[in-house]
Amino acid sequence: MERRAGTEGKASQHSTRRAQDRESVSQALARIRQPARQRKKERFTALFHHFSIAMLRTAFFALKRDAAPGIDGLTWRAYEADLDRRIEDLHGRLHRGAYRALASRRRHIPKPDGRQRPLAVAALEDKIVQRATTAVLNAIYEEDFLGFSYGFRPQRSQHDALDALVVGLTRTKVNYILDADIRSFFDEVSQEWLVRFVEHRIGDKRIIRLIRKWLKAGVLEDGSVTISERGTGQGSVISPLLANIYLHYVFDLWAERWRRREATGDMIIVRYADDILVGFERRSDAHRFWEAMRERLAAFSLSLHPDKTQLLEFGRFAAVTRAQRGLGKPETFDFLGFSVLQRHMERSSDCDCVVKLRER
Repeated sequence: MERRAGTEGKASQHSTRRAQDRESVSQALARIRQPARQRKKERFTALFHHFSIAMLRTAFFALKRDAAPGIDGLTWRAYEADLDRRIEDLHGRLHRGAYRALASRRRHIPKPDGRQRPLAVAALEDKIVQRATTAVLNAIYEEDFLGFSYGFRPQRSQHDALDALVVGLTRTKVNYILDADIRSFFDEVSQEWLVRFVEHRIGDKRIIRLIRKWLKAGVLEDGSVTISERGTGQGSVISPLLANIYLHYVFDLWAERWRRREATGDMIIVRYADDILVGFERRSDAHRFWEAMRERLAAFSLSLHPDKTQLLEFGRFAAVTRAQRGLGKPETFDFLGFSVLQRHMERSSDCDCVVKLRER
């Protein structure tokens, strides 16, 4: 069936406008990124003007089309049917200060271990504004975040984190791996500390108010809304970025400083969101870091899970040293859905670190 000329023309207009939107947004983010790169301690006091109609429309098209609706009941398709009017209205409410965040809808999804993971499903307009805010803040924080942080960052993936881990294991003298599990991280984050961390770089009070609105909007479950002083609403669009900001200040900067000043041997760090692996050449360093990390997290309302956090003998020389002590093969550990295994080769200085899918 041939398409009507009017339909083709409208589709072409939409395609052209989306391309123009992307170009406009790209230029706006570049204007943020440059001073963020050049002036690491500068606080950004004027960001809200970047929440343009083009920015909001681009954020809308970046959302998942088939995502579950929040308490507003609005689906992506329904919103798109009257997109121009809705985006203009949202833009006006944002800049008048009339935008109100809605409570998220609680949804549970099964975890591999049989338990349920609680997720917060935000209303559609909250998702749009959160996506736009994430784009603006990423332009700043991508200039600040450290290289060993991989989770939920542009141009970085689980495989990049796994590659970094294998390179660290095969090219350094690491003999021990601290597999650190932060207990209920997304539920335990201190909202007060989170806002204080964001304010290190963000001085625009309207951005801070947006973040506070989402943190205080609460979660609807079983007919009632619960508001907590803790947590970031795991599953929301902006939650991964807020988690990275929190751990950047609580863990990353501290761990990098510890590596420079306290470690007496080689040390590697790989973090993917709240999944953290730290490798050490010397066992004494591993134990000192473990204790210091426990104290550091406690100061910011976090804790290590006592049953899931473990120190393993694993590295280039682990197979040889364990054999000399009459022990078995090096232990294995899981990371990002994969099992990390070690096979000792003929020469004592060699090892092969093989990454395989974890058996479910």
